Amino acid sequence: MAKAAFLGLGVMGFPMAGHLQASGHAVTVYNRTAAKADAWIARHGGRAAATPREAAAGCDFVFACVGNDDDLRQVTIGADGAFHGMTPGAIFVDHTTASADVARELATEATARGLGFIDAPVSGGQAGAENGALTVMCGGDAGQYARVEPVIASFARACRLMGPAGAGQLTKMVNQICIAGLVQALAEGVSFAQHAGLDVEAVVDVISKGAAQSWQMENRHKTMNAGQFDFGFAVDWMRKDLSICLAEARRNGASLPVTALVDQFYGEVQALGGARWDTSSLIARLPKAGGA
Repeated sequence: MAKAAFLGLGVMGFPMAGHLQASGHAVTVYNRTAAKADAWIARHGGRAAATPREAAAGCDFVFACVGNDDDLRQVTIGADGAFHGMTPGAIFVDHTTASADVARELATEATARGLGFIDAPVSGGQAGAENGALTVMCGGDAGQYARVEPVIASFARACRLMGPAGAGQLTKMVNQICIAGLVQALAEGVSFAQHAGLDVEAVVDVISKGAAQSWQMENRHKTMNAGQFDFGFAVDWMRKDLSICLAEARRNGASLPVTALVDQFYGEVQALGGARWDTSSLIARLPKAGGA
């Protein structure tokens, strides 16, 4: 069993760190808001540290799941960052959805310090984190990945090395690009069924047995139909992710017209007050049946 630290106890990190502890690893947690770390200790045991540097000291693996590139730099190379406390040979595993650039930057910095670095963004949402059933897409050195993969298995149902540093983040961008189009299509389909006077549940029951089937359809059509949007990944977070995708596309020359359009639609949802609604709230910007 490993000695591990987990930095960032949000809706994803809190249960992920819990699965690590439950799997027998000795876990030290850090969170910018200490109350969350205290709540985690009360539920799972383990210990809390006052800084990322303190949390990382003596650990075999340091995991992180924070907000964005700047947050990630702060917990790694900031004044009290984890890189300053890690022992040579230890591996930092970043589960933040961030840019490929910051992954490469931190991998280079880690190597210079004798540390390992794996960018390992996840898919599966809060439910996947709570159920220990996340999909993890990784970038980095194959030897380092082989060491950390059995530990990641504590909270993952699938984990794969996609290439060198940054490849995990690039793969997560593909994931978010695909989701954006699927959610918009589902919103339009449910709205069309409502306007046509069809039984939405019956429609989805039939079409989900065929080529239209998707995770989004199976898990989000009911909440869309009910106009309830408190069941997962927030619009603010999705826009952050899509901005990363669009910026990378500008660099590599990929054309993302649907992604760009859906990003604008999420901006309209934010303007409706839906910044913290889940991503299925795209339907909220469409006219309701009967003009209500």
